[in-house]
Amino acid sequence: MDAITIKRIRLLHPAVRNEVNEAYTWVNNSLLGKNVRLRFTHTLRTPEEQDILYRQGRTTNKDLNGNNLKKVTNAKAWQSIHNYGLAFDFTLLVDTDGNGSFETVSWSTVKDYDGDKQADWMEVVHHFKKLGWQWGGDWKKFPDYPHLEKNFGLDWKALKLRYDSGDIFTEVIEGKTYKWINL
Repeated sequence: MDAITIKRIRLLHPAVRNEVNEAYTWVNNSLLGKNVRLRFTHTLRTPEEQDILYRQGRTTNKDLNGNNLKKVTNAKAWQSIHNYGLAFDFTLLVDTDGNGSFETVSWSTVKDYDGDKQADWMEVVHHFKKLGWQWGGDWKKFPDYPHLEKNFGLDWKALKLRYDSGDIFTEVIEGKTYKWINL
């Protein structure tokens, strides 16, 4: 398994953590071929990290090489389900030379690396949707293909209200204290 993803799964809300861990394991062991692995690129995102992403393509228009940056989110701090540990973004890692290193990152939603006549990306999406997760690729205004979330019927405003009202509990993970909303 991918140690980076396992560490990121630990930063998901406890209400979804076990389900995601089991689904992640199943997808890698049963759904994807031996040369494809699922990698979570983001799980819990701090409000500060969210604001940095929000500024991208708005007030931060160029990267360090002078290339134009595109908008990557419409969500400011606390407006993303990531801020509550109830979302993750993913990509696929591909072992193109068969040496087990999974050296290629794929954002393709149509490639069929394992040869089963189904796009590997969509196999991942369909599995999580069966478990009740919402896919950002279904969004009409701003599709977010790497994004999956489980918000328990609560939008960001309701989640933020719970957080602000103190309807939370704490958990220590690797020496750091995290605040989670009660669901």
